[in-house]
Amino acid sequence: MSGSNNPYNASFGGQMSATASFGAAPAAPGASPIKDTTTATFAKDVIEESRNQPVLVDFWAPWCGPCKQLTPVLEKVVTEAQGRVKLVKMNIDDHPSIAGQLGIQSIPAVIAFVNGRPADGFMGAVPESQVRQFIDRLGGPAGGADDQAAEIAAVLEEASVLLAAGDINGAAELFGAVLQADPENAKALAGMAECMIAAGQSQRAREALADLPETLANDAGIQAVVKKLDQIDEARKLGDPVAIEQELASNPDNHEQRIKLAKIRNVEGKREEAADHLLTVMRKDRSYDDDGARRQLLEFFEVWGAKDPATIAARRKLSSILFS
Repeated sequence: MSGSNNPYNASFGGQMSATASFGAAPAAPGASPIKDTTTATFAKDVIEESRNQPVLVDFWAPWCGPCKQLTPVLEKVVTEAQGRVKLVKMNIDDHPSIAGQLGIQSIPAVIAFVNGRPADGFMGAVPESQVRQFIDRLGGPAGGADDQAAEIAAVLEEASVLLAAGDINGAAELFGAVLQADPENAKALAGMAECMIAAGQSQRAREALADLPETLANDAGIQAVVKKLDQIDEARKLGDPVAIEQELASNPDNHEQRIKLAKIRNVEGKREEAADHLLTVMRKDRSYDDDGARRQLLEFFEVWGAKDPATIAARRKLSSILFS
């Protein structure tokens, strides 16, 4: 059930959580990561414990042949995970209510709980290699702080690629996974806010970045997102872009309207067009609004980032104007 068909993954439209944690705290020395549970103890053994580290629940029955194949594999891999996850086994013949509440219709079924909620899962007697991949995704790979930092960096890079490709849900899940492990990760916070903006939830993005500690609030990436939100709010007050285009068609030298249109096109994601409008004003009248078109273009660059293709292209054009 991993991936897009997994009903336990959090959706972008709901509460943004994640299915992965990085480097969960190891179990206490001598404590077994495997135990049986009952309906009465499920809340303590699974819900409460999953707030400390991921907990896998193995729903099985004595008559189930595939269960007898899977359970030893689960126990082996969980033991070798050295406390990154725990395994709780529930006999559904003796305790059917929890499985019924979760909509489990066939066994074996393994559901992973993270932060008190079902987060991921699979059904059937899958191979040991898949069990290992599943546990690594939940508990993070075995290794120290350097490994964890490297994995987080890789996840952030993948999330950025997904967001740039328009996969908002996929990016949000990965940014959320990082925030689960590191709630004050500035890149993940900024990335999650960008996902909200891309989904048309600008107010939600602003709330997510409100009241941050000073060290986070001053992060360049987070400040860029806040500026982007300010630009969105400003563009909403600038009028109808169709009417502005009509005005420019009859009066191409109306620099005020052209700068307004540039701001609107920017928040629409039409960065090249936005830059070209400002560059047009600069070519015609550098003195307008005390070189306001150039100042506005530099504000765009701050939000777009130095490596954005639109920034690179516009900088070349800007240089040709400034030094011609």
